[in-house]
Parts: sequence; structure tokens; C-alpha cells
Amino acid sequence: MFRSLWGKSFLLLVLVSAVGLSAAVLLRGMMLRDFRSFLEGERLDHVYIVTAALEGSWERNSGWEETSLADTAAMALMLGIQIQVLDRNGDLLLSADGALEGLLPLMRRRVLSFQPEPLPMRDEFTPYPLFLGGDRIGTLKVAFLENDRSGLFVERSGKFLLLSFLILGGLTFFLSLWASRRLGAPIRALSSRARDLSEGKRVGRVPVKSSDEIGQLTQVFNDMAANLQTQENLRRKLVSNVAHELRTPLAAMRAELEAMIDHIEPTGEDQLRSLYEETGRLAFLLDGIDDLTQAQASSLNLERREMDVLPLLDNIRDRFAASAGEQGVEVVLEEGKPVRVWADPDKISRILINLVSNAVRATPEGGRVILRAKGGETGASIEVADTGRGISGEDLPHIFERFFKGKDGGLGLGLSIVKELVDAHEGRIEVRSEEGKGTTVSVFLPTYGFVKGVQVEKM
Repeated sequence: MFRSLWGKSFLLLVLVSAVGLSAAVLLRGMMLRDFRSFLEGERLDHVYIVTAALEGSWERNSGWEETSLADTAAMALMLGIQIQVLDRNGDLLLSADGALEGLLPLMRRRVLSFQPEPLPMRDEFTPYPLFLGGDRIGTLKVAFLENDRSGLFVERSGKFLLLSFLILGGLTFFLSLWASRRLGAPIRALSSRARDLSEGKRVGRVPVKSSDEIGQLTQVFNDMAANLQTQENLRRKLVSNVAHELRTPLAAMRAELEAMIDHIEPTGEDQLRSLYEETGRLAFLLDGIDDLTQAQASSLNLERREMDVLPLLDNIRDRFAASAGEQGVEVVLEEGKPVRVWADPDKISRILINLVSNAVRATPEGGRVILRAKGGETGASIEVADTGRGISGEDLPHIFERFFKGKDGGLGLGLSIVKELVDAHEGRIEVRSEEGKGTTVSVFLPTYGFVKGVQVEKM
């Protein structure tokens, strides 16, 4: 039981509750200790009051007077003290059992309202000497009566603590059990789905029932499962696309070779050239997959340096000017201030070649492909915009996914390669497109950055 998360959390909650209840026991013990110390101090104060009253009585009457002694004894009883008074020779002047005998009925009733009748007689008395003017005039012996109210306080506090243990302890137990099960339920669901996912099964989504860390974890898992499912679908499409792309040239090559072997066709230059073209198609397919693999590893071997983007854009424009012109597409570079970035020139060139190539292919005759660069405090942006047919809203979220094949055909690897290279530069790429009006691809690159964890300062 306690090996599972809910069992551990339940045990933890119970232990925390036990600590809290134990703290209540300790607190009660400290309160009772302080309460007893308070009662002890109050008793001593009462003794001093009685002592002062006896010494004052002796001074007023120039000796011991029976009525004054009785009044003082009655006052002492109301304070919870039984007294005996002895003169300087040790003879008993007033005994504890005779304290009420000399009182008037009204005074007697008032005294008994503070103490029960008959009064419990104590066997042990504590002596306190009586002095006046430095001379000893007698001895006061006191015995303390039990205070029912203080005992009632101690008894009720104990009962209240026991009741708190039963009610709060039980409530805590069931709340801990409920909370631990509620906490463990989404974890168990995630664990079950993750196990199915590891076994290659198609898994459903785990319901997100909260916005806390577990809810966020659940959402991340759902996103991961969705991405894995998307990637699995794309891999299946890749296998289908690659098989299709391979089947056509291989079938053509096999047919021509069989014809040559059967002497149906001569083994001439035209036949060899045809076979060469088919092998080129195979090489193009394999090169695309190899380029993606290299792009994924680009973050490990970037050769960054500070570079100006505008000369690179000018070179890209010149490179595509002729081929784009044959299609009736104009490639334009917008002039501006120098824009410097911290990047690998070869990788940036590869990004731009892919983007411009896609833009030219998507732009009809008479259209334009516009290149521009803008600088900022923390980085720079490079834009490739075209006036082509645009990208559908259905395809736009998936254009950077590997092996995604849009309406233009191809292997679906070009923009995936671009995304990998941009990520390797710790940058980001954004696409804005509207069908029938064109597409704008923006690449954001840092002006300065890190190379293998070392800060690179401005050159």
C-alpha cells in the first residue's frame, strides 16, 4: 500500500496530522504547567495578605484580640487557606477547626459560599513567622484547600483534548484518505497511459481536471501523446511516400534493364542516360533524408561568427535571379542598414536557399519574391515574402512537421530542415500566409549568443 504514491501521500498527511495533534498535547501540558505556577503564586500572595492582616491586627490592638483573629481566619478561608495562629511562646491562639465558631450567621454563610461544609481539616501546615518592628510576635501556620474551579479547568481541558483527538483525528484520517486517493488518481491514469504508449498502443487523452502541477503534467502528456501520434502518422506517410518515390524510378530502371537483357532494346547512350536520370531521382530522395539528419545535428557543430545578413541576401538574390526569371518571377532585395547576427554563414545560407526556393516555386508568373532584413537590440529578423498562392489554414500548423507533404509535393523535408537549423541557432521561425495572396516567412536570430555554454562578447 505504502509503495504507491497515494499510500505515501496518505501516510504523510496522517503523520502531519499526528504531529499537529501531538503539538496540542504539548501545548496543553505547557498551559497546565503555567496555570499551576500561577495558582502557586496566587496562594503565596494570599498568605502575604493574611500575614499582613494578622500583623496589622496585633499592632492596632497592642496584642492578639480574639474577634480580629476570627475575622482574619474567615478572610483566609474565603481565600482558600486554613490557618492556625500561635503566640511568641508557641501557644495556640486560633485553631483551624474553630475558625467559624466566632462568626455571626451572615458572615458564616458568606464564608461557606466560598468553601464546602464541613471544612476538610488538614494535617500538615506550613509555618510562617510573624514580625512587627523587628520583633517576632507569633507564628502563622497555613494549609491550602483544594480549589474546585481549578480542578474543573484541568478536568475539562483533558476532556476537550480527548474529544478533539477523536473528532479531528477521525476527520483528518478520512480527509487524508480522500485527498491521497484524489491526488493519486490522475497519476495512476498517466502511468497507465504512459505504459500503453511505451508498448506502442494508441492511447486516449487523460482528462485535465485541475490547473495545478498535476493538471499541467497531464496537459503536457496529452500534448506529447498527440505529437507522437502525429509523428507516427507522418512516419507512415513517409514510408508510403518513400516507397512511392522509390518504386517509380526502380520500376523504370528494371524495365529498361530487362529489355536490354532480352535484347529488346539496344544498350546505347540514350538508354544509359535514362538509367542515369533515374538514379539521380533516387539520390535526391536519399539526400533529402540525409540533409534532415545533418540539420538535427547542426547544434553540435555550428561555426558561428559575427556576420552581416545583407550581403548574404544579395548573393541569394543573384543566385535565384536567372532561374526565377525563366518562370517570370522577380526576386527583389529591399535595401536597408547593415544587420549583424551571430550565426553560421553556411547554415543561414542553407535556410535562405530552402525558403527562397519554396517561394519561387509557389509564385506564379508575374509575381515577386521579396527579401528583407531588420535589426533590433537583441536580435535580427530575416523575411522571405512572396505573392504566390499561399498556404491553406488546414496545412499551416503542420508545415514544419517532418515528412509533411503539402499540395506542392516533394518529400516534405525542406521546411523541417529549416526549422532544425533555426532551432540550432536558438532562434525562431514564424509564417504568415493567406491563400491567393502570398506567404511571409520570418526568421528571428540572436545578435549574440552562446557557443558550448561560453558567453560570446561583441566582436
